[in-house]
Amino acid sequence: MTDKGFTNVGLDYNTEREKLIMPEYGRNVLKMVETLKTIEDRQMRTRQARAVVKVMEILNPQVHLQDNYEQKLWDHLYLIAGFDLDVDSPYPCPEKEQFESVPVHIPMKGSRIRATHYGRNIEKIIDLLCEQPEGETKTELIRSLAIYMRQQYLIWNKDSVADETIFADIEKLSDYRLKVPEGINLTKISSDVSFAKPSFGVNVGQSGKGNRQRKNNRRQGKKK
Repeated sequence: MTDKGFTNVGLDYNTEREKLIMPEYGRNVLKMVETLKTIEDRQMRTRQARAVVKVMEILNPQVHLQDNYEQKLWDHLYLIAGFDLDVDSPYPCPEKEQFESVPVHIPMKGSRIRATHYGRNIEKIIDLLCEQPEGETKTELIRSLAIYMRQQYLIWNKDSVADETIFADIEKLSDYRLKVPEGINLTKISSDVSFAKPSFGVNVGQSGKGNRQRKNNRRQGKKK
């Protein structure tokens, strides 16, 4: 007894227990499966195994979304039992190796993105432009690229940017293999055009007045 008149009760924490192979079914199902192994009569053991599978189906209803979900449940039962369960199952015991296979390694990009607000594709486009012969076509392509890069810059950085900054970024990202021709002028940005990050769900580069007009039309339609 303690000073307060209570007995010391030993607490059993999950962190101190054996790790569950399939936590979505809980520790009680694990206990059911362990009890199955102690049943000596095969027919009784099989009946109880079917009952445990039914419980697992109730606890994990998402399994119905999978093809052959009944076989999946029996596979899970064998997995929880450590592949050591002798019952008359409608499905064969799965191979242990198929649950222990190493995931396929997904190779990562070898080089980091030098300017994340532009993206890796911009770098690839610049590399392609470096291989193009000099001329009016290449100049127009550089101009179109600069307009797009300015738009991306305004989405992720601030409200204004000088054309010279974009031109300098193009040359820097090309490791100065690409020279922006003199005299290139980018189209002016209208004062009512707004830029926002894609995650905000706003149409990039559309007129702010146009957006407001559509919102007003929707409000009027609801009132009618």
